[in-house]
Parts: sequence; structure tokens; C-alpha cells
Amino acid sequence: MRTQLDVLVRTALARGAAVPAFTCYDFTTALAVVEAAEHIGAGVILLVAPKTAASPVGLRLIRALRGLADAAAVPVSIQLDHASDITAILAGVAAGADAVLVDGSALTYEENIQLVRAARDAIGDPGIVLEAELGGLAGDEDRAFALNASGLTDPGQVADFVARSGAQLLAVAIGNVHGRYAGEPRIRWDVLADITSRTKVPVVLHGASGLAAQDLAQAPASGVGKVNFNTELRTGVLSMLQMQILAHREDGENLLGILDLWRETVRAFTTASLETLSGRANH
Repeated sequence: MRTQLDVLVRTALARGAAVPAFTCYDFTTALAVVEAAEHIGAGVILLVAPKTAASPVGLRLIRALRGLADAAAVPVSIQLDHASDITAILAGVAAGADAVLVDGSALTYEENIQLVRAARDAIGDPGIVLEAELGGLAGDEDRAFALNASGLTDPGQVADFVARSGAQLLAVAIGNVHGRYAGEPRIRWDVLADITSRTKVPVVLHGASGLAAQDLAQAPASGVGKVNFNTELRTGVLSMLQMQILAHREDGENLLGILDLWRETVRAFTTASLETLSGRANH
């Protein structure tokens, strides 16, 4: 069942869990994510990358994801990820996105606020949930370079930013990065605690791939209600394909067999993420 993203996240937080969000470049991945969520009995978020949403084919994918969410037995939200172009945002929403990460993190503080407000004014529909990003997350969500964390979110800006931008969720920089981590990730829980003490909107953790399971399990209790996954999911599928394509040539290039393994890989990763963020992995 399609569900408003902030409702999904707040409901999870109320029971001590966070909602995982998975970048879906294709329908096969989205199907497997929803299948795993239905098996576990928990909600999920399907993320659409900005480069995907910028094309007519990507807009068709969003429409297909909307149908998948409507038919799901668990709550599902569709979010346009890391969007900064108002025209592209409007097209994604028209195609069926329930929420948008309006990403002005590369702009100045005031320009970031203005972009989020401009997106809200342009969309018009209060039912479309807006996430914003405050702080500098290193990396590109569609690539997997090894990176060090860059600028942290300034907790002193949080209350003013949320109030003036109207953001309903806030993505923060607390030692996380997009892509792979160079060395061991060091999450600044002290900075996160300061941030959550200054706002009531759910906090979002991007760049979850590569974080230790104990860090992810701790996140909901620290006020994180949504956790984004991309790199680890994507590289897991690619590794499986590299191993299996040659093997399947021997049985007539069995594409259905490869697609089954694709879904199995995604289902396993989704299940593990759901269990970790709900605390079930510890029981």
C-alpha cells in the first residue's frame, strides 16, 4: 500500500525502528525489495536516482513503481532522490513520486533554504513530502569511490533551517559519505544527538553502505528514522552477475535464472537491512 513517507518514518520511529530506502535503477530490483519487505512485514522506501528521473524512461519507471507500491501488502513510499532541478522535480511528482529529497547541500545556506521552499511552492500539493540535506556529504550517490567524510552538519543551524525551509525530514552529515568509505567510518553520535535535540523532524542517514551493523542498529534509538542504501546493494548485484553470466552460458544463456539470482541477491540484502534497522538481527 502506498504510504506518505513521513508517516511511514514516524510510525517506524515510534516502535524503535528506522525505514530503509533502496535506490532502484530498475523494476527487477524494486520487485525484490518489496517482496522482502512483505515477507518481513515492514515498510520500505523505493528511491529513484536523479539521473534516472531525468529521462522519459525513468519517468516510466516511476509510474511502474507507483503501481507496485499501490499493490504491495506493506507500506511503500516512492522518493525522488537528490533532486535540485525544479522542472525535474515536478516531472517526477507528476509521474508518481510521493516524496522528494530537494538537495541544495552544494549551495549556500540561504540558497539551500530557498531551493526547498521553491520546490514546495512549485509542487503545491502538501501531501508530497520534502526531505532536505544540511551539511556536506562527500561523494556521488550513483558511484562507489572510496571517500573520507567531509563537512559535518552544524547543529546550530538545524532549528532555523527546518523552520524556514519547511523540510519534513532532514538528511545530515555526521561522518557518513556517499559511496565507499576510505578506512573505517567514524559516525559522530555526539553531533547526531545535538542535532536531534534541536528538531522534531525525523533525521535521515545517507551513505549507509559500509557502516557496521551495530552502527545501523543504534541509529533508530539516536533519532534516525530513514536510512539510505545504494552502493552495497548495487555492487552486490554486479558481483553476482560477474560470477554467474559465464556459468549460465552453459545452460543456454538462461536469463530467467540470472534474474532469479538478481532478485535473490536483492531480497537477501533488503531482509538483512530491515532486520538490522528493526533490532531483529540482535534477537
